[in-house]
Amino acid sequence: MISKNEVYELTIEDMGKDGEGIGHVDGMTVFVKDTVVGDRAAVKMMKVKKNYAYARLMEILEPSPYRVTPLCEKAVSCGGCTLQHISYEQQKELLQKHVCNCLSRIGGVEGIDSLMEPLIGMEEPYHFRNKMQFPVGMDREGRPALGFYAGHTHALIPLSDCPAGHPVNRKIIRAMREYLMEAEVPVYDEEQHTGLVRHVLTRVGFYTGEVMVCIIINGSRLPEQDLLIHKLQEAVEIDDYKQNVVSLRLASVSISINRDRTNRIMGDHSKTIFGADAITDRIKDLTFRIAPESFFQVNPEQTRKLYGKALEYAGLTGDEIVWDMYCGIGTISLFLAEKAKCVYGVEIIPQAIENAKENAGLNHISNAEFFVGKAEDIVPKLYAEAPERYRADVVVVDPPRKGCEAELLHCIADMQPDRIVYVSCDPATLARDIRILGERGYDLRKAVAVDMFPHSMHVEVVSLLQRVSNTRPKAITLDVEMEDYYRIKGDRTND
Repeated sequence: MISKNEVYELTIEDMGKDGEGIGHVDGMTVFVKDTVVGDRAAVKMMKVKKNYAYARLMEILEPSPYRVTPLCEKAVSCGGCTLQHISYEQQKELLQKHVCNCLSRIGGVEGIDSLMEPLIGMEEPYHFRNKMQFPVGMDREGRPALGFYAGHTHALIPLSDCPAGHPVNRKIIRAMREYLMEAEVPVYDEEQHTGLVRHVLTRVGFYTGEVMVCIIINGSRLPEQDLLIHKLQEAVEIDDYKQNVVSLRLASVSISINRDRTNRIMGDHSKTIFGADAITDRIKDLTFRIAPESFFQVNPEQTRKLYGKALEYAGLTGDEIVWDMYCGIGTISLFLAEKAKCVYGVEIIPQAIENAKENAGLNHISNAEFFVGKAEDIVPKLYAEAPERYRADVVVVDPPRKGCEAELLHCIADMQPDRIVYVSCDPATLARDIRILGERGYDLRKAVAVDMFPHSMHVEVVSLLQRVSNTRPKAITLDVEMEDYYRIKGDRTND
């Protein structure tokens, strides 16, 4: 009988969906954070359920051959890079295995190994993020600090740098701390809902060198703004970042007003206090305007590869009508428009559609049209009004983590496109939706995982589904509970 707070020895045999190790004690499945397949470890039982338990790592008795020393000294306590203690080659194997298991177990896809292309990883899996969001608080000495939250908490871990972000962030962090101390600006206290500065958001145009800083505040203005701008300019424009191929410049500083007692980061109102309202960056030959609130993929190098695969899978010849559903600010839409007869994008967020139209104009693309609303409402209405104009030869979807709405999947199947390109940030919901589309006459033909977020279990997947049947079976309801699926080793992915 396993007891809480007791120490046991085990060997890590598998990995879970959040990067935790999985071992067994007396036949019970035990999840242990910060371990690797092959580790022999002493662990302390923290939570014991009927069929599984959670334990804390106490000591590595015999290290796994896949174990490495994390580059970041805060990797263990920070809630971001949960896999930095695992060699990057092994990380890629874990991600590939995770995707394959989701597609086969949840999606019911047979022969998945023959359909999956090799995972697309990074040559240098550090300093890849173009966007960072730092919560602001106080360190142990009572001084202002920027950092990240510890995993599953809102306890601030002060940082001087983050190896996932662009190197300029370390100087922005230092400049912000100096400004907060010199101007005596009170930082936000989440429990008391007092103080002014809540978060600092940064964006870097990797191919333009434009840098944005947005300060999220619990108020209407920042004191001594000139001091802040001077310090940020000085930090950004000292160009000693060895990986840079372009010179950096501070292009935009803004404040976002968020007075709500909420965990939401950005406020409803923003005001530019220096430079432009947005920065620009490029993906291949296309230029995009990026505001503080804009959704834009955070890994520029891997985004090029991801969108390249989506375009390859779409198989466009120049004659196709393409629908891009969940189009956001039009990034994928504009890539497709260069090879398609026309592209229709639909997105529920009005500001994103305005950005998409601006980006189309910025790139002189005239064969892309954008609509605001739910795809499951907009597409059937337009298709009924003008079926020849609004038909779909190819459909591209890039939904949020929860996947596509069932109504949208049924709508897509009713339009009978030849091909569906599904871009997903969650292999489990992708697999669920592939199974639904399979019941509507579409087969998965190939898929590829792209590591957009090295050192984490988050992975993007591009998949191609081909129409093979005109049948219209009734919609099915999947009896798949995702939490149950992930919980016990026999029913969870072997990440």
